[in-house]
Amino acid sequence: MPGPIVTEGDRVTLRTVERDDAAHLQRSCTDPRIRHSLGSVHHRSREQQADGIEHWVEDDGSVVAVVCVDDEDAPPGQPAADETTPIGSFSARHVDSDRAWLAYWLRPEYTGSGYGRDMATTGIDYVFAQYGVHNVSAAAYDFNEASRGLLAAMGFTEVGRRREARYIDGGYADEVWYDVLRREWTADRER
Repeated sequence: MPGPIVTEGDRVTLRTVERDDAAHLQRSCTDPRIRHSLGSVHHRSREQQADGIEHWVEDDGSVVAVVCVDDEDAPPGQPAADETTPIGSFSARHVDSDRAWLAYWLRPEYTGSGYGRDMATTGIDYVFAQYGVHNVSAAAYDFNEASRGLLAAMGFTEVGRRREARYIDGGYADEVWYDVLRREWTADRER
């Protein structure tokens, strides 16, 4: 069950990741609708996912959160199971350097409804507010038009492409790289 609030957006709440969130996070490497768009090639058991939480969530150079839709009365502390619904994950790695690397996903039933943009802008706002990073980078596979469109709509610039970067679901896919500089993000948010 997700923990206390990290930050809040208009529609989503980013909460701390707890060991009990392993089943939710496991979807990113087992559900083909999520796994293929992330380029995940390794399946993980729930126990492997739980062990991994301690490794990558507790890394000081990472911000990792469970993306939730909270009930109006959900408390800022540890919510009860019926007070919040985990719908995805947001992470930014290397926040202890000058260039953070963004990754995110939503459960398929929550895509196309504005949750993705709120999740991403809320998380990126948090990273720029809390860390001294110069830019935030992200990548999406060329077939993942939703993620590529989201990055472009948020002001990210396409900066590169790794051709045939990964074999996914029967074929090779290009990985398209994007970034946004702090000053670009700030200027866009002030408008």
